[in-house]
Amino acid sequence: MAKEESSVRIGVISDTHGYLDPGVLEVFAGVDHIIHAGDVMDARILARLATLAPVTAVAGNMDEGKLGRLPREVAGRVDGVSFVVGHKRKRLLKRLAQGKIDGFGKHDLPGLVVTGHDHLPAVEWVDGTLFLNPGSASAPHYEDDDPTVAVVESGRAGLDVRFVRLARRAGEGS
Repeated sequence: MAKEESSVRIGVISDTHGYLDPGVLEVFAGVDHIIHAGDVMDARILARLATLAPVTAVAGNMDEGKLGRLPREVAGRVDGVSFVVGHKRKRLLKRLAQGKIDGFGKHDLPGLVVTGHDHLPAVEWVDGTLFLNPGSASAPHYEDDDPTVAVVESGRAGLDVRFVRLARRAGEGS
């Protein structure tokens, strides 16, 4: 299927914890932008993702040194898609409610809100805003879960999300 002129594809990843699954590079090939919601733990991951598309990344609670100096939340726009990203959902929602994130507040939400931290893939629509947690790309919350990332695509019908399961590393899970 050919990409619509007006469509935008955004790769969404979180909680890599120092490991970038090679499958992510295949899944994110051809995306227009990549959002990393924290707990990167190895700067080479962001550098590798940046070879595919521009990257917006935030610091997670496990990021230290240079990565720990990344912003805690970022507001941005990719073509027509406005977004806010932060590692912890509760903190990000509180900051939005207080109007402390550039250009957005409780009554003026972006089209996409991305968080990570709990390692559980989740999607929820609230008043026209897509709240997305892509899950962990390296260390799922439950032993029998697979690592996941997400791809968000915009088009005439709005935003659409596709979760992609990644292979487990050898010796992990059941």
